[in-house]
Amino acid sequence: MFSETIFATQIRLHKDKKSLSVHFNDGFETQISAELLRVESPSAEVQGHSSYQKKIIRGKKNVKIIHIEYVGNYAIRLLFDDGHETGIYSWVILHDYGVRQESLYNEYLKRLEL
Repeated sequence: MFSETIFATQIRLHKDKKSLSVHFNDGFETQISAELLRVESPSAEVQGHSSYQKKIIRGKKNVKIIHIEYVGNYAIRLLFDDGHETGIYSWVILHDYGVRQESLYNEYLKRLEL
């Protein structure tokens, strides 16, 4: 599903700051929780530099997004109320997270049990 032609046409932070709604140029619309965005941050701090280095991020159920910064025409950087701000979420990543959010969240819950 990777495509360089995917881009966000609208991004809206909900009033409670616990979820983000994103509309894409292909007609796909999604709402992604701040918790999922935080624990799956594309930053090296979370993802590491290989799949073996991915960190389990705990205690983020109530995390909030406090700022959205646009990065060129291809991504956003989210600032969370826990101070995390290094993840750059490209349109492709946001689209992918929206499509796969149920499986991503279930995988996260399994990692928490370890």
